[in-house]
Amino acid sequence: MTKRDRQERRQKYARRNRMRYIDRLLNELEMLNLADQTRTPREIALAVDELVEDADLAEIKGERSLETVPEAMDVLYDIQDSLMFNQIEDE
Repeated sequence: MTKRDRQERRQKYARRNRMRYIDRLLNELEMLNLADQTRTPREIALAVDELVEDADLAEIKGERSLETVPEAMDVLYDIQDSLMFNQIEDE
């Protein structure tokens, strides 16, 4: 296995792990939504902000707030879409 192959493999695993993490956050938000909770808990809002920063996707969040559960979910779906789109381009 070449150095490039190892690097590509690491990138794929990192992307998969990030997608799994996003799925967990979305699941938590969906449970809150089903319980009619409208405010995003601080720890989830911070996690979403961290994902935006880590992925260097500030334009995805833009001026949107993470204050409500649906807003936070929208940002996570956009991050997820960008990760899947980048995966398709890489293959």
